[in-house]
Amino acid sequence: MSQLSNFLDADNRLVRFPAKRKMKLQALFYLASKFEQGRTYTEKEVNELLNRWHTFGDPATLRRELYNLRFLDREPSGAAYWLEPVQPVLEELEKKYE
Repeated sequence: MSQLSNFLDADNRLVRFPAKRKMKLQALFYLASKFEQGRTYTEKEVNELLNRWHTFGDPATLRRELYNLRFLDREPSGAAYWLEPVQPVLEELEKKYE
């Protein structure tokens, strides 16, 4: 997480979403680690959790990225979200997006 530390404030909140894909992936891995395995979240709860861990006020983008990269899954309606039981592997994602 040493590279990601440049994007974190003193409270370990993400202060901006990295522009470079490699750092974006690290930021998403970091945010995904804040969710509890086996717990179901409402969209509001997902937004609240993400807002606790970032300062730039864009939980929708973060939620969408977490879903698109399969950190989170959801009901088709978006009413419920949960952490995927098998999380992506950083090295595999980095290779995919090189």
